[in-house]
Amino acid sequence: MTNRLFVLNGSNLNMLGMREPELYGTATLEDVRADCERVAAELGFELLFAQTNAEHQLVEWVHEAFRQQAVVVINPAGFSFNSVPLLDALHMLTTPVIEVHITNIHARDAVHQRSLISTVARVVIAGAGVYGYELAIRAAGRLTARAGDDG
Repeated sequence: MTNRLFVLNGSNLNMLGMREPELYGTATLEDVRADCERVAAELGFELLFAQTNAEHQLVEWVHEAFRQQAVVVINPAGFSFNSVPLLDALHMLTTPVIEVHITNIHARDAVHQRSLISTVARVVIAGAGVYGYELAIRAAGRLTARAGDDG
């Protein structure tokens, strides 16, 4: 299907390792990037790894993923709960979308339990810590291998 993989990160994830370590752990976003690069290389993916605090930039990256027919692993962070523009952009994709949350959003307060993005995600991984990114990339590998086997 595709060998392109976009791992996209939303707001405040640039502060991993510093903010609320009791919730998010001590791994930094650079640690997450290194893990993603390792797993993506192992599975033969060409990786784009990016983070932004700006909703419009995340939408632009999803547009680029559409153009490149890339699989998207996304941790939308705060954009999960109210970003209709991001949701609309993800709707365009014909490749798998895999949503990742470091914490278990289902155990949070009522406002933060339901992600809009989950409605377009093929797989949702929540509560596995930063290991969730590796799980997401491995799921992307399985999904794209299966799609290749079907055709």
